[in-house]
Amino acid sequence: MKKIILAACMLAALGAQAQNEPYVKETDPLVLRKLDEWQDWKFGLMMHWGTYSQWGVVESWSICPEDEGWTQRKPAGIPYYEYVQKYEALAKTFNPVKFDPAKWAAAAKRAGMKYMVFTTKHHDGFNMFDTKQSDYKITSPNVPFSKDPRADVTKETFNAFRKEGIHIGAYFSKPDWHVDSYWWSYFPPKDRNPSYEIAKYPERWKSFQDFTYKQIEELMTGYGKVDILWLDGGWVRPLSMQTKESLSWSKTPPQDQDINMAGITAMARKNQPGLIVVDRSVHGPFENYRTPEQSIPDKPLDYPWETCMTMAGSWSYVPNDQYKPVNKILHNLVDIVAKGGNYLLNVGPGPDGAWHDEAYRKLDSIGAWMNTNGEAIYGTRYIAPYKNGKVCFTQKKDGSAIYAIYLLDAGEQLPSVISFAGISPKKGAKMELLGYKGKLSWKQEGENVDIRLPGAALKRQWADAVAIRIQ
Repeated sequence: MKKIILAACMLAALGAQAQNEPYVKETDPLVLRKLDEWQDWKFGLMMHWGTYSQWGVVESWSICPEDEGWTQRKPAGIPYYEYVQKYEALAKTFNPVKFDPAKWAAAAKRAGMKYMVFTTKHHDGFNMFDTKQSDYKITSPNVPFSKDPRADVTKETFNAFRKEGIHIGAYFSKPDWHVDSYWWSYFPPKDRNPSYEIAKYPERWKSFQDFTYKQIEELMTGYGKVDILWLDGGWVRPLSMQTKESLSWSKTPPQDQDINMAGITAMARKNQPGLIVVDRSVHGPFENYRTPEQSIPDKPLDYPWETCMTMAGSWSYVPNDQYKPVNKILHNLVDIVAKGGNYLLNVGPGPDGAWHDEAYRKLDSIGAWMNTNGEAIYGTRYIAPYKNGKVCFTQKKDGSAIYAIYLLDAGEQLPSVISFAGISPKKGAKMELLGYKGKLSWKQEGENVDIRLPGAALKRQWADAVAIRIQ
């Protein structure tokens, strides 16, 4: 009993220590340069896609034996092992014949997206690339789409986006619920973690380390230039790096899931110099930027960060999913950028390889706004106070201009006067409304700056937000 209490106390102490871990700044000059470039890009596309899209269920999680809201099996009532068999048999019917990555890439470019992150493998272990380490993959002979010359969808997608000048990110799940070296079939899985005790079977865990290393090596050597390695499954981490949050993810005693991030990172950067590595939620030297999920921080953060968020309600394809209004998406973008972050917006392709038409319509509307206002977004950095009322602020990283971005509510008419406090322009500063040719008159009384918009500008149709350049 004393040993159990001591172990619990030790884990609690480790969790408290790791929870307060500060951001660890990268020292590799090539990575620092790439991170600075990444902070200029601001807006990216994420795609969750796999065999699960055929059922329109949550990606991977329905085979996890945790009783959480997002892990529910559909339809309900099927015994667990029968369900897993049916789920893994989805590979035999996966045939996304409408797969058209060039169309995706063109839409992303029109929307003003500068980078993308594509799921090469999610937690269920189904590989969307031609790995040599597993037969559970889209190029396996028992998958109908394997006969298509575009069967290696990761390669085709990376090439299509690269052709449009969009930077490439590879999403890769560290846990793998299909391989015997993680969920060993000898023991039933109890939760998202390994189904066996790593301390008792270290050779099995070593096998999983090697498997993971080799898969990432394949992605880093056979798929062209990659800018970001985006690793998910943050519970796979050394025991010493557990936090209060990550400890809460385990229904079983926490284990030392050291995946050898130092070795993986060294190998990856040897093949992809300057690679940004995102071991998400594991605060340490391999988390080059942090990734709040489906949320936006209340205030600016003092390290590189990115909000990853769904365009619709789900990460993966759901029939008739409800998409966020363009007004909401653009307000999120402005809010995130004003706080110094990037916005990674997710679209889930369907079982046939096509996006919802609504996704294309949203991206085209976003692109129309970005064509006019993009200079207030790209290449900017946080400037205090970041927001005042309905006005957000951004600043070019060279200090050449400040932008005041007024957030218009849905259907709101552009006001004749835009007012804010917190930024004090120099006397005689030139101001321009992006998308309108002509100078603006302004005055400052105390802390308040009032910018008067001419009648000709008010007659125009404005929507979502307007940006004023202050030089």
